[in-house]
Amino acid sequence: MTIETLEERLRRAHTLIEALPYIRRFSGHTMVIKLGGAAAAVGDVDAVLQDVVLLRFVGMRPVLVHGGGPEISSWQERMGMTPRFVNGLRVTDAATMEVVKMVLTGKVGPDLVARIHRLGGSAIGLSGEDGPTLLVRRVDSEGGEDLGLVGEVDHINVEPVLSILDQGRIPVVASIGLGYDGEAYNVNADTVAAELAVALRATKLILLTDVDGVHDREGGLLGELDPGRAEQLVADGVIAGGMIPKVRAALRSLDGTEAAHIIDGRVPHALLLELLTAEGVGTMFAPTAPAS
Repeated sequence: MTIETLEERLRRAHTLIEALPYIRRFSGHTMVIKLGGAAAAVGDVDAVLQDVVLLRFVGMRPVLVHGGGPEISSWQERMGMTPRFVNGLRVTDAATMEVVKMVLTGKVGPDLVARIHRLGGSAIGLSGEDGPTLLVRRVDSEGGEDLGLVGEVDHINVEPVLSILDQGRIPVVASIGLGYDGEAYNVNADTVAAELAVALRATKLILLTDVDGVHDREGGLLGELDPGRAEQLVADGVIAGGMIPKVRAALRSLDGTEAAHIIDGRVPHALLLELLTAEGVGTMFAPTAPAS
């Protein structure tokens, strides 16, 4: 058994005191947190969920939105299907949609709920079809390519999510929406998280992924970005591929949140480092960034 020295215990106490102003500031505030499938595949999921449970117990109202991209692709390949993407969005035919539903609502969501319970929290899983919480319309790619059953959020019914929050539980939301035609649609989880953040008037949107944030053309990590510079980086091709939906989601959330963050979910307790310390990690998006 390891016995801590007094210095080590004091350092632990100092860490708690450092977090106090942030706990006080954000107590009672809604935080929408998106756990990406890639981050979950390579990171410590329990460390992320411990952070989420802790945030709930110190008075915050976390909402967890999950994807499941790598696992969906893995199941597609097992079934002889070839995953295909356009600008980071999965092309989704009817067979692929069945796989999406199986993975997100049959495996990933229930697993996250069970883990939260094991960690001492309380959670309820739901998909956008439940309620329905997410009403969506079919969308094509920016180049006009048919993406199949891929939806764009048109309306959010926040009542099911608020009901779970008001019970002191953590909503765990799968990124599937219900179309006006009665069909289930695959919706990018970053987009779902952003739209929920706006609809819930969340204080922050946090996107947990498998990269450390947004980089400039020289490869340097950008600690803060405003909308103008972010759009320029997209136009210049510096932000590309799967990072585009994340950046678009972060920018969209600024219509209702104070700030959005893209952080590395592989770093243990990155969520606490971002919310409860002065330095933070990853890239923060705010309406205006300080002059450098």
